Amino acid sequence: MPRPTIFDVAKVAGVSIKTVSRVVNHEPNVRPSTRERVENAIAVLKYRPDQAARNLASQRSNIIGLVYDDPAAYDMPSGGYILDLQQGALAACRPAHSELLIHPCDFRKKKVGVRLKSLIEETRLAGIVLAAPLSNMPKIVRAIEATGTPLVRLSPGKQNGKHLSVSTNDREVCAEMTRYLAGLGHKQVAFIKGDPDHKAVANRFLGYRDGLKESGLEFSAELVAQGDNSFGSGEARAEQLLKLESPPTAIFAANDDMAAGVLRTAKRLGISVPGQLSLAGFDDIALARQVEPALTTIRQPLVEMAERAVSMLTRNNEKDPDGQGHEIIPAIIKIRESTGPAPL
Repeated sequence: MPRPTIFDVAKVAGVSIKTVSRVVNHEPNVRPSTRERVENAIAVLKYRPDQAARNLASQRSNIIGLVYDDPAAYDMPSGGYILDLQQGALAACRPAHSELLIHPCDFRKKKVGVRLKSLIEETRLAGIVLAAPLSNMPKIVRAIEATGTPLVRLSPGKQNGKHLSVSTNDREVCAEMTRYLAGLGHKQVAFIKGDPDHKAVANRFLGYRDGLKESGLEFSAELVAQGDNSFGSGEARAEQLLKLESPPTAIFAANDDMAAGVLRTAKRLGISVPGQLSLAGFDDIALARQVEPALTTIRQPLVEMAERAVSMLTRNNEKDPDGQGHEIIPAIIKIRESTGPAPL
């Protein structure tokens, strides 16, 4: 039996081909009764639009690309981060009748820009959500710009440039977390910095410094260690900090993976958390709730950020003026079992 066509649907529904096209593409200005007749005809005939033909006609597909740092490049990748991004993006794609293409991108490879540009041109993406740290890398941004594809940057570090962006308030909420630790009586609050390629993560260190100042505590370079966002770097930097002549009574790590590494080192050294050491992280990945004690952390609203980014793209494609600009979705502090009063 030949595959039903748009002509067959129009004939059964008693409408024009243009009306069928409007219904299929979820366009407005179709009477509810007419839309119902067309949808019934589509169901009876089991009609499926030719997506390739639609793409060719429009010069763009209905596909949104989610491009993020390739987790395969890390020894112990954090899957929760990627899953949250995907969950949020899919939530916005469904009501917009869009599909989601996920693309891990290893920015360390020389021809990454060429390959990304080729992918975009072949799929004719309707828009791209570019996750950190790729969102602040000029070679990646330029490759996308060269295709003319609409772009939203997630957590670019600075809300600069002509592109849409969605971020969270990294600096302000980290200042708040530092004030919270100081409020528990901790005078020696250490900080483990994240990967220097992640500009938004750098804002967390600035927030830590703000929080110290606002709490009347002096900044000490000795209490700052450079991590790389990995569990292993959290372990190593904790060893460095906890073996100081005057060790910290609280450690604030720039992400939860490093905080979990700190927790492991503390247990190995026989340091109780939170009795002798309070510990805080950032992100609120699943691991933060699974470790013992459960981790006090900052919930980064990744799901909401990705959802909003896709919405900005789909609404912008409809020439909605509200889809323009730079948006900040606040993070939330989650107090759990890993923090407590400073030891006497």
